[in-house]
Amino acid sequence: MVLHSSPFSGAFLRFLNGLSWALVFPCYWLLDRLLASFLATSQEKRRRSQDPCSFLALCVLVSTPLYLLLILAALPLALLGFLLWAPVQAARKPYVYSHRHASAHHAEQGGAEQGRGSLGEWRPQGRSFCFCSANVCLLPDSLARFNNLSDTQGRAREVGRRIRNGASRPQIKIYIDSPTNTSISAASFSSLVQQGAGFRRTSSLDHRPDSNGEAEPREGGGGGGPLGEECVPLADCPAYPAGAQTHPDCPLQLSGVQISISAPDPEGADPPGTRQAGEGDAGSLDSRTASRESLARFHACDGGVSNNTLSHHASVFKKPGLRKRRHGDDGFDHEVSAFFPANLDFLCLQEVFDGRAVARLRRQLHRYFPFMLSDVGRYAWKGCCSRFKFLNSGLLLASRYPVLDADYQCYPNERGEDAMVSKGALFVKVQVGSSLQEQRIVGYLTCTHLHAIEGDAAVRCEQLDLLLEWGTKFRKETSRPAGDKGLEDQVAFNVLLGDLNFDNSSSEDKLEQQHVLFTHYKDPCRLGPGEDRPWALGTLLDTSGLYDEEVSSPESLQKVMENEEGRKEYLVYPTSKNQCSSQQGRKIPLKGNGRRIDYILYSEEGLQQDWKVDLEEFSFITQLAGLTDHLPVAMRLAVSTGEEEP
Repeated sequence: MVLHSSPFSGAFLRFLNGLSWALVFPCYWLLDRLLASFLATSQEKRRRSQDPCSFLALCVLVSTPLYLLLILAALPLALLGFLLWAPVQAARKPYVYSHRHASAHHAEQGGAEQGRGSLGEWRPQGRSFCFCSANVCLLPDSLARFNNLSDTQGRAREVGRRIRNGASRPQIKIYIDSPTNTSISAASFSSLVQQGAGFRRTSSLDHRPDSNGEAEPREGGGGGGPLGEECVPLADCPAYPAGAQTHPDCPLQLSGVQISISAPDPEGADPPGTRQAGEGDAGSLDSRTASRESLARFHACDGGVSNNTLSHHASVFKKPGLRKRRHGDDGFDHEVSAFFPANLDFLCLQEVFDGRAVARLRRQLHRYFPFMLSDVGRYAWKGCCSRFKFLNSGLLLASRYPVLDADYQCYPNERGEDAMVSKGALFVKVQVGSSLQEQRIVGYLTCTHLHAIEGDAAVRCEQLDLLLEWGTKFRKETSRPAGDKGLEDQVAFNVLLGDLNFDNSSSEDKLEQQHVLFTHYKDPCRLGPGEDRPWALGTLLDTSGLYDEEVSSPESLQKVMENEEGRKEYLVYPTSKNQCSSQQGRKIPLKGNGRRIDYILYSEEGLQQDWKVDLEEFSFITQLAGLTDHLPVAMRLAVSTGEEEP
């Protein structure tokens, strides 16, 4: 298959598409602003109620006639542009593949970094891969306001910035060599070093000023961490002079404590020359409520902590038999995190509909993810789409690994307002390494957004049937390099991500809960049909409370989600005919922990023989607080070959 780097194959078609949209856009923008003026978010209403000089009614009375006159003036050009735009969409490609090329300076740095481990190396103990899915509700502004969200363009930029902030930070984990081998979080780490160690606490909103997407230069020219980041010197141990931190009584050299710091891993992520070193945003804001996951940014300088105390690890997992989990009953870590996972490898977004928002989001994400598929879906009448499509699928996939093949299929059974959206499934094949026999080691990703209208369980089940059928066909057709009759590719993982628009607790969703999909894919949060694990949370937020002070920041939303009573006020719960639809102040007992409609599933079918997949972590993320009405979810998988390290 050919990866489409442009929506159209020829310059003439691109010109016609650009011209037609230039004619349509003024009318589209004016209509969007007119509708938005009648739909205020709860945050805007609160601000206006506190402003004695607010004359909203007068502004609407003045602006509405003006908007209507301008719309009427722009309407003839919009009709002409629409008549030109609709036929051109028949030749449009189903997605746009973009690849960020590094500058010469960054290429040199990337090549030096990757000398430690390139894409071609696949170690017997395997690697870990991190996946994330999020519905970001980047609709035209007037439509987003129905979900109590506004400023789509600003939210798109901020969503991208926060995602790369979280993904590009160092991953810190602390293991205590004790009879229970307990793992403690970075928050506890601060208590170990507060007496004398120099470290940096970061909030989930931290950022470094954007200067062409490049990292700030290090001050003083001193040596830094192994990945070229600035060095934060350690203060002298209070009990011993400089250079004596290796003394067994120094707080930084506690007996049996191992601090593991891993920055975003260049190993295996890109071919030489595509990684940009030190590109992550990591600044410092004075936040007393920073997340438990990775609050400390910590780099040893020359003459600082010995290598026995601080060890920098890449994204290579420890064998399951050698590592004790914090949650022994489940066999993997799970938590509510105010940060996106460090070393995030694959990101699937839904409801990225607005074209200008896509451009802003893509610019932000490309500073961390070199490979991206965006503008996914069909417009107008095309292929299986029986009804006219005003919006594409809204899917976006970002990857740190090269994309080999991709395919998009549109669901043919949409109903109601969902029929105007080209919802479907995006199938992607990525290369994550090579074997000693020069076989490609690959992974498969499926991104989707199912039918949203409540009560249409049969429609969603049909879509799930098609999803399995199309996925099987895609993997079969791409099982070996194009035109190569040699060895098949070795499959490391098969993961499904997206907004499935049903949950595992609602009695109305029993049909979807029992679908055959869950015999092919594993849901880490699910015990069985209708029964989730006790720690699993709903991912759909009550839109009326998005701007409440209790959930206004990632850290405060994290605290609410960790509290059973607190989250009942801000999550949407399964409803029944006997329940009141009001969320806040509800007295009726609520079933489960909210509607969980965002999923990450993984399959062990079709993987390389004797290879093993181990689930390491699952997290619910609050870093997009105030920017969307969904909680993103993330999962880290460890893939091993079953062989021993030589």
